[in-house]
Amino acid sequence: MEAKTLNCPNCGAATSSAASHCAFCESKLATVSCPSCFGMMFIGTRHCPHCGTAAARAEPIAAAPSKCPRCLLDMTAVAIGTTSLRECDQCNGLWVEADALEKICADREQQGAVLGMATPASEHQVSPEFTKKIRYVPCPKCSQLMNRINFARCSGVIVDVCKGHGTWFDAEELRQIIEFIREGGLESARQRDKREIEEARRQLRSEQLAAAGGSNPITQMRDLDNERVAGISSVGGLLKFLLD
Repeated sequence: MEAKTLNCPNCGAATSSAASHCAFCESKLATVSCPSCFGMMFIGTRHCPHCGTAAARAEPIAAAPSKCPRCLLDMTAVAIGTTSLRECDQCNGLWVEADALEKICADREQQGAVLGMATPASEHQVSPEFTKKIRYVPCPKCSQLMNRINFARCSGVIVDVCKGHGTWFDAEELRQIIEFIREGGLESARQRDKREIEEARRQLRSEQLAAAGGSNPITQMRDLDNERVAGISSVGGLLKFLLD
């Protein structure tokens, strides 16, 4: 999930595709998000260096002003492929509203299945840098501080979430999430959560075998668990379960 190394179009020095400026000539590197994996690539690049998808122009769209939660500068509202989101020209972060994120996840999970890429994904460790420097940032919509979570609880990517409004992805984080999903990450999370529900159900049964009748807490728990399992079977239900 690491950023690729490219050459600065101004001086030719090696630089990361996640960098906003060349470390040698200090030229600002004009970048655009890939319409498929949302990785950053230099404007003028014909194909994404991360996934190989043909470059597509990000079209500006009309939207009310909204501040980047990191830089506090106005973000640009753009349509990247079929997805509308906001991006910060300063830090390359992306703000994705809840409905748009659900569609992105559903589309990429389906792509992974069609291409045969979806295999049981192992859990990724959270980078130590996230535990050393914790900074809570405000939601661009309601200005309340967002929660920091490990996406899907096993991706290793810490994102900032405002329940009901959307998710903030620092530079390259959304690309890392897309790779995680295409590798079968959501399905692994789905199966893990089902196992946890089943284990909680078994523990409750063992503790309350004496309960009986219509008010049986075991029956109530079973009905509740069935609803939860049915909910997380869809991408939208799974995301709501994981991001709550």
